[in-house]
Amino acid sequence: MKFVMISGASAVGKMTVGRELERMTGFRLFHNHMSIELVNTFFDFGTPAFERLVRLIRMGIFREVAASELKGLIFTYAWAFDIEEDEAFITEVTDLFRTAGAEICMVNLYADLATRLERNRHETRLKEKPSKRDVEFSEKALRYDTDHYREVATVAELAKWGMIQIDNTNMNPEDTARKIRAHFNL
Repeated sequence: MKFVMISGASAVGKMTVGRELERMTGFRLFHNHMSIELVNTFFDFGTPAFERLVRLIRMGIFREVAASELKGLIFTYAWAFDIEEDEAFITEVTDLFRTAGAEICMVNLYADLATRLERNRHETRLKEKPSKRDVEFSEKALRYDTDHYREVATVAELAKWGMIQIDNTNMNPEDTARKIRAHFNL
């Protein structure tokens, strides 16, 4: 099994690239908002109940997939590299898959702010992520995260995690996915 994690800032294209990679490889896609949108139906984003349930859903799916016969899982995540809790979560997840014998393939996407603001309004994003449909609020959150968190890995972090980094500002999702597939021989 292969565990592919695609990280990057809001609206960088993680889900869209993940869908293309899913189509190319037959791996299953578990994009970050699948758990967020479900739990957000019942509890507000960031509340203790929200955080507990999102974690419970994610870890439950990860445990079951790691123990399954699936050939691969693609997971997307907006990793803030300067937040210890984010690194602890990623360590826990990758350790789970590594212990199950999975190959870990990590990707960090980045794009300039103007591109991300444009992608933030894309029809597919708004369809898949109800919490992003208030575009004014979503753009404000995107800008806040950009100003307050480091969402692009450093050279040292790339080496530590065996991660590749792709500037997909001017790349379409298919080409980005092809680059990931080729790099990791998926």
